[in-house]
Amino acid sequence: MSDKNTYKFLIVDDDEFLLDVYSVKFREVGHTVDTAFGGEEALEKIKKGGDYDAIILDIVMPGVDGFEFLSRLRKGNLAENAAVIVLTNHGYSKDIEKAKEFNIDGYIVKASTIPSEVLAEVLKIVSSKL
Repeated sequence: MSDKNTYKFLIVDDDEFLLDVYSVKFREVGHTVDTAFGGEEALEKIKKGGDYDAIILDIVMPGVDGFEFLSRLRKGNLAENAAVIVLTNHGYSKDIEKAKEFNIDGYIVKASTIPSEVLAEVLKIVSSKL
């Protein structure tokens, strides 16, 4: 784990542009960022010892989507100390409720938040969990 002022994040999405945008935003304020292009790659990084303070993931991804990722993460007892935050365009109540079944720490709708707001919300969630 990182010291109390900086954190190590894993951002999981299938949109390279968004991975870049959020990576830059988090790195600008001193955080360490690793990215994964989809759920399968993220699971591999975690299994290889990625010790993350928080995992930020999209729901809609090809192959292993966000729900499948959350299922495997929880069933495999992976990254148990990491905050898990869903960052998606899906603000449907059924998706939010389904994500909450996986004991997530936060749910942010991309379409209604700018990157600086995402950063602030993620930092609030992570600092309250750690």
